[in-house]
Amino acid sequence: MMTVVPVQSKKELGAFIDFPHHLYANDPNYVPELFIAQRDLLTIHPFHKHNSLQCFLVYNGDKVTGRIAAIQNNASNEFNHKNDGFFGFFDCINDWETAKLLFDTAATWLKERGLNTMIGPVNFSTNEPCGLLIEGFDSPPVLMMTYNAPYYIELLEKAGFTKNIDLIAWHWDGQNYDDKSVRLLDSLTERLKRSNVTVRKVNLKDFKNEASKLREVYNKAWDKNSGFVPMNNEEFDYVAKDLKLILDPDFALVAEHEGKIVAFGLALPNYNEIFKTIKRGRLFPTGIFKLLMNKRKITSIRIYALGVIDGYRKMGIEAVLYGTIIKKYKAKGFLHAEAGWTLENNDMVNKAIQAIKGDPYKKYRIYEKAI
Repeated sequence: MMTVVPVQSKKELGAFIDFPHHLYANDPNYVPELFIAQRDLLTIHPFHKHNSLQCFLVYNGDKVTGRIAAIQNNASNEFNHKNDGFFGFFDCINDWETAKLLFDTAATWLKERGLNTMIGPVNFSTNEPCGLLIEGFDSPPVLMMTYNAPYYIELLEKAGFTKNIDLIAWHWDGQNYDDKSVRLLDSLTERLKRSNVTVRKVNLKDFKNEASKLREVYNKAWDKNSGFVPMNNEEFDYVAKDLKLILDPDFALVAEHEGKIVAFGLALPNYNEIFKTIKRGRLFPTGIFKLLMNKRKITSIRIYALGVIDGYRKMGIEAVLYGTIIKKYKAKGFLHAEAGWTLENNDMVNKAIQAIKGDPYKKYRIYEKAI
């Protein structure tokens, strides 16, 4: 007999976080999330101060067969003038009845709060991992990208969900990219200097102050994107603190105009190559040693973010940021790179990526449904 349990205890939270490890135990492309990171995301992330979330588990007897989180994102609705509900952290065995029970339970929770749409999967918004993988199941996800089995598509669509928007991940293999931006890097850099624009590394010694300025750029550069939610100071600091632990300074760049940061580009070493080997996402007792011992063996990067605020686009800043990242990628001997995700309708960015021979190798979909 199937039962739904709202997650309330530490034990239930542990079962919620651990369920995907059991579900994907035999999937060679599955990468476990770090337990401590998922626990903190679901309990102490600043998101919870202004928004609401309820996690649910479905049991068949004493065995977990599915999970979902119903999410009330007040910041998103206020910014976008909507009345949407969201769902995330969806994982389920290949069983329609289990999936239906999860979706119905989340929908009921959202309707009780006066929300009229159910959008997802997002874990909590597009600022965090989001989207259902619909193309590109033949390789593991890179850092902070989602993963799911192909049958999820049928479960969502049978439940009445339809496409909201698609997200694209782009891939480069080895040195198979157009290095025009690298070849022109010096001349483009000099041209920017004539406009008093300079590109430099993020100052890690003054990281707190840098993060505050980067938040302003982030909220301005992405504010026209579909589903965007601006981050407040506390949320951005939370993300920045985590990113500082894993970033490579050579891949953390800002562009300044007369001392004002107007753009930034950030690529991250793909730590998923190590996380894949950390059983059940537990850093202790042995996972931490795998992390420390193997970080120099990482062979790929993810171009995580690259944004320029209005008034500074099409000046060549984007090309200099990309060119600098590509130059460092080559010098450090990385074998693969992913950029993403990008919105399918962001023509300017997508054309720029295609121009340097980016291959659209994975696609993710955000779904919606009236409730």
